[in-house]
Amino acid sequence: MMSEGPVARVLVDSPLPQLDQLFDYRVPAAMAAEAVVGARVRVPLRTGGRIAQGWIVELVETSEYEGRLSEVEQVVGAVGLLRPAVYELARRAADRAAGTASDVVRLAIPSRYVRAEKAWLAGHPEPGPLPAPAADGGPAVTGYAPGAVEAALAAGERMTLAAIPAPVALPDGRWVGAWALTLAQAAAATLANDRTALIIVPDARDQAQVEAALETLVDPSRVLRTDARQSGADRYRSFLAATEPHARILVGNRSTVYAPAERLGLIAIWDDGDALHREPLAPGIHARDAALLRQELTGSALLFLGHTRTVEVQRLVEVGWVRAIPRERATKPHVILTAHQGDADDPREHARIPSGAWKAASDALREGPVLVQVAQPGYAPLVVCGDCREAAHCLRCGGTLALPTAGRAPQCRLCGAGAGGWKCQNCGGAKLVPAGAGSARTAEELGRAFPNVRIVRSDGERTIEHVDASPRLVVATRGAEPVAAGGYRAVLLLDGERMLLRESLRVAEDCLRWWSNAAALAAPGAPVALVGVGGALGTTLATWRHDRWVAAELAARRELRFPPAVRAVSLEALPETLTEVLERLQAGDAGAVIDVLGPSPVDEGRLRAIVRVDYGHGALLARAVRAELVRLATERRKPVAGRPPQRARKLRVRFDDPEVP
Repeated sequence: MMSEGPVARVLVDSPLPQLDQLFDYRVPAAMAAEAVVGARVRVPLRTGGRIAQGWIVELVETSEYEGRLSEVEQVVGAVGLLRPAVYELARRAADRAAGTASDVVRLAIPSRYVRAEKAWLAGHPEPGPLPAPAADGGPAVTGYAPGAVEAALAAGERMTLAAIPAPVALPDGRWVGAWALTLAQAAAATLANDRTALIIVPDARDQAQVEAALETLVDPSRVLRTDARQSGADRYRSFLAATEPHARILVGNRSTVYAPAERLGLIAIWDDGDALHREPLAPGIHARDAALLRQELTGSALLFLGHTRTVEVQRLVEVGWVRAIPRERATKPHVILTAHQGDADDPREHARIPSGAWKAASDALREGPVLVQVAQPGYAPLVVCGDCREAAHCLRCGGTLALPTAGRAPQCRLCGAGAGGWKCQNCGGAKLVPAGAGSARTAEELGRAFPNVRIVRSDGERTIEHVDASPRLVVATRGAEPVAAGGYRAVLLLDGERMLLRESLRVAEDCLRWWSNAAALAAPGAPVALVGVGGALGTTLATWRHDRWVAAELAARRELRFPPAVRAVSLEALPETLTEVLERLQAGDAGAVIDVLGPSPVDEGRLRAIVRVDYGHGALLARAVRAELVRLATERRKPVAGRPPQRARKLRVRFDDPEVP
C-alpha cells in the first residue's frame, strides 16, 4: 500500500538488537516542516503499544512496506541533531563491534536542554559566506621535518608522531607538555585552511594543556570544549555550535570523535593507549577505532601522537595504513635504571628509594621541584595478616583490604565494607598491618625525611594541574602528575615492580607509557630514576627506543595469536547458552576461520569464552555474533508448567575486551 505524504525512516532508540534497523513512519502534514533529517522524534511501537524515542535518518517519498504505516507521534525540538555523517559512523562502528547504532548515537548526542536550544536558535541567523583560508597557511608544526606534518595534513594522510619528551613554555608564561603544543599547531594549521579539527584527549588535565596552547595560536571563539566537566546545558550548547558550518577546533574526551563537525580536516588523538579512550558502555568502541572509521568516511587527516606507540598503531604502521613521521632531533630524557638495595630475596628489606635516587632528589631540591611517581593512591594499597603476611581479603565480597588514610580502619577496595571481625583464612590471626605505600603514605614518609620541604600530593582524590618552579616534592599517582614550570629537576619512578604485577595483556605497554609520560615532564638533562625495573622494558625507557620495543611486542603477539594481531571477542553467558552459541558459530559461515579459547568460569555461574579470528575475517565474526544476539532476543521458548515465563537468555559480547588478561 502506497503511503501518503513524506515517509521518515527512523532509528529507534533501543538497546534491543532486533530493533537495530530503520523503520518507516508516515509524517503528518502538520509536522512536515519540522520533521527534518536528524530530528529527534517519538514514534509508536506496535509491540506492546509503546511510544519510543528515535531519530529521522532519511526522508523518502514512498515506503517499500506494503501495509499501513504508523504516523510519527511527535517531533522533539527544531534542530536536526543526528547528522548523516554521524549516523553513518555510528552504523559502521556498531557493525564492527556487533552492537546497535542507537547505543553509539546515545553517546554522540548529549541530552536536550530546551532553554539552551531556544537561545541558540534565536541567535543563529542564516549562515553567510565562509571565510577565505589564511594566506600564510597557519603555524608550522615544530619539532619534525620542516613541512612534513603540514603536507600530510593537506593530503588527508593517516600519520603517527612520537611526541617531543619535554615541557615547553608558552608565550604567556604558562608551561605545557610539548605534545600539547604539537596538537595545537596541527589544529591551528587545519583551521587556517578553513577546515575543522577534532582533538581527542583522555582527561581534563590533558584538555587544559591543549586549550592553553590553542589560546596562543587561534581566536578562542573558534575553540569548542566538549567534555563531561561541563554542565548539561553548556555541553548541549557546544554540541549545537558544532553543527554550524564554520570551521572550528573541538577539544574533548572520547565522545568528541562523534562531533557533528562540517568539513572535517583533522582528527587527532593524544595517548591512544590510555584506558579512558575506550567507552565503557556497550558496544565499547575505542576512540581510536571510531577515528579510523571516520577518517575513511571523510578523507580527513588522522594523527596519533604519544610518547609511546601502541601495538594497535604499530600494526597499522606495519601494514602501511598509517605513516610514521620521525622527530627532527632524537632528544630523550636522562633515564637511570636503579636497582633496589637490601636483601634481594625479601622485598620487605628493600630500600624503596635507593641511595642513588635519594641523593639525586636531595640535590635537585636545591634547584626546583622533584616528582615522585607511585603506583596507587591512598595510604596503604594493601593490608596483610600481621602473623603470616598473607594478603587480607574482604569477608563479604573477597576483594582485597586497603588502608585509605592513616588512623582509619581498613576497608575493602571493591565494596567498601569494613574489616570488623576479620580473621586470616591461612593462619587464623586477627592482626592487620599495612603493606606497601600509596601516595598519602609516601608523602608522609617524605615529609619526615625532608622536614623543611613542601610536600604536594596529586592523585585521584586531589588533582593538581600545575606547580611553580620553587623547590618541593610532588608525590603523584600515574597519570596525575602536574606540569612543573621549567620541568622537574629530578623524577623518581617508584613501585615499578608492583605496576608490572597487574594481570593484563597490556601491562608492560601501560607501564612503559606511564613512565614515559612522567619522564617527559623532566627538565632537559634532569635525572629520571626508574627503580627496580630492568630487562628489555627498562632498557627501552633508558634508550627511548619505544619503536623497537613495540615492534617486538607485536611480533610476540602475532606468534601467540593475541590482539591486535587477531580480532577477539569475549562471550559471557550461562553454560547452556554459551555452549549453544559456540556450537552455532562453529557450524556457521564463520566456523572455518575461528578458534575458541575456554570456556572458563567468571562469576554467578556464568562462563566466558574467547573467540579469535584473523583480522581480515573480523567483519564476518561480528555479523555472526550479532545474529546470535538477535536470535536469543527474539526466541520463543516453550513454557514449563508450574514455572514463571522464562526471560530471554543473555549473552554479553565485547570485542577486544580489555578486561580479559
